[in-house]
Amino acid sequence: QVQLVESGGGLVQPGGSLRLSCAASGFTFSSPFSSYVMSWYRQAPGKERDLVASITSVGSDTNYADSVKGRFTISRDNAKNTVYLQMNNLKPEDTAVYYCHAQRSIWAYWGQGTQVTVSS
Repeated sequence: QVQLVESGGGLVQPGGSLRLSCAASGFTFSSPFSSYVMSWYRQAPGKERDLVASITSVGSDTNYADSVKGRFTISRDNAKNTVYLQMNNLKPEDTAVYYCHAQRSIWAYWGQGTQVTVSS
């Protein structure tokens, strides 16, 4: 069973930075981590869960929400089964629970989320 475990969240002041990590496990030889599209989503209180960034299986293509372009960077290390989200110049509106997501064909998995709070 695929498991995704996020880490790196916390409290940061506006303008600060955080790096989220998502450690993935439970993949098979026929369906390795490297074959999954990995994404970060976030959900603020009272709002829907929205896509923040995604990265293709080989990391050749990335996609970002307009609200984070130029500030966030998604990357992956297929040798470590890990995906990262570097978040710079954080704003109060970035406050949310951040979730890691893995998808390959009809299979999709979620992590449990990590809280990011941006406040002075």
